Amino acid sequence: MIQLLFVVLFVEGLVAFLMLVKVGPLRELVMKSLDQVKMGKGPATVKTIAGTMSVILLSSLMSIVKIQNKGAKLGTMSPMDQVLWRTHLLEASLMGFTLFLGFVIDRMHHYLRKLINIRSKVGVSKEEVEKLEKEKQLLKEKEEKVSKEITTLQNELSKLTDEVTKLRTESQEKDKKIETADSHVVALQKQAADLLLEYDRLLEDNQNLQNQATRR
Repeated sequence: MIQLLFVVLFVEGLVAFLMLVKVGPLRELVMKSLDQVKMGKGPATVKTIAGTMSVILLSSLMSIVKIQNKGAKLGTMSPMDQVLWRTHLLEASLMGFTLFLGFVIDRMHHYLRKLINIRSKVGVSKEEVEKLEKEKQLLKEKEEKVSKEITTLQNELSKLTDEVTKLRTESQEKDKKIETADSHVVALQKQAADLLLEYDRLLEDNQNLQNQATRR
């Protein structure tokens, strides 16, 4: 029993050491082995073994107390009682250390698994951040390109506005010239009509004079 406890304690110490210190792929191998142990019926089996060891530990402690009480009553312990007391004390110590190391290994495995998951999430988050940074850079480049295009379009629109204003001014000037020309044409038409009336009157006067000359 004691030799078995020494072997178990040595194995647990080795497992704890490999979990604390990364030696090549051994930590990953130990973590995978513990993952397998915690799957299926593994946890129930481990709890059963721990419970059994706890009962044996309690029994050894009670035996130690009984032997001490017996020695206290007799005033001394017999050689057999001393051997039994030391044997039970060694067994209790080994089982206590075994249970304690088992608990430490379980907690170390739990927190290391959490740490690995957090690191994997952080790695994914870094990839997402890098992806977002790239997308942000692309959007910034597109924004700069669109801004340049908008500036170009604004310049073209300003030029077209100036041209439209210029054409409108020229159109207004031409409209004024047309109105002036129309007024001039109307005046000329009126003057022509007056001249035509004057011409008809002169013709009539000339005809009257010719008629008078003929009568004489």
